Amino acid sequence: MMMNKSRGRPRGGSDAKDRILSAAQTSFLQHGYNATTMRAVAAAADVDPALISYHFGSKQGLFAGAMALGISPGQVIARVLEGDPEQMPQQLIRSILTIWDDPELGGSLALLVTQAQRDPALLRTFREYVERELTARLAERIGGTDATERAGAVLTVTLGLIFSRYVLGLNPTAAMDSERIVQLLAPSLAAVLWQTGSTRMGG
Repeated sequence: MMMNKSRGRPRGGSDAKDRILSAAQTSFLQHGYNATTMRAVAAAADVDPALISYHFGSKQGLFAGAMALGISPGQVIARVLEGDPEQMPQQLIRSILTIWDDPELGGSLALLVTQAQRDPALLRTFREYVERELTARLAERIGGTDATERAGAVLTVTLGLIFSRYVLGLNPTAAMDSERIVQLLAPSLAAVLWQTGSTRMGG
């Protein structure tokens, strides 16, 4: 009688996760985010590719793990994009504030940004990650012939928020209540996302 294969964690050894993270970090830094594949990382770590999916879920999750991030920004954005288009500006800002206001999550992202400024290979990898997992996915969601430009403008606004509030600590932004920031910035993001002459989201 044939027995069903057991489902659950694929085999790879007790140190498999550490080998995956080491191989992933090496690949991301040597080849960049776009050229790194989960299959190639699995081969370098000598594990079944399914084990990477088991531990990290996706390439985004693998990147977050390899770069010691507490959360994947791309996965956060993906959840926002699945929500109500009319609430997207508010939810984008709230998500950013929630992450960066958290000492652990915000601290890990701040460290990566600082390190990237001193490491050209890391900077290239992080830039490719942002362009593919944030800019491109946002552009695909909002649509329109100038979607990539508008998505880039949205990131410019949100990165400006991060820099002024968390890097420079500029007042009044640094001391402002989170919901007040949402109220002030959401109309600007909405104007970019729903710019006249572009395809309206959800339409």
